[in-house]
Amino acid sequence: MQARRKPTTYGKDNRRKHHHWLATLYYLDGEKFVRKYTDHDKAVKFAQRQKKSPVVKLARVIQVS
Repeated sequence: MQARRKPTTYGKDNRRKHHHWLATLYYLDGEKFVRKYTDHDKAVKFAQRQKKSPVVKLARVIQVS
């Protein structure tokens, strides 16, 4: 008979305090630029500001954690 395992503290792990957001810019020449943010609003504002440039083809923000 196997000994019963102790419950893990995974559910109580407080190391991750915030989510991460990637602001990805795609340029007309095929280049890609990525910047990581912990604040969603800052990532969105960055993407909107960069989108105004004529050399930016696409700007998007995705959550990675």
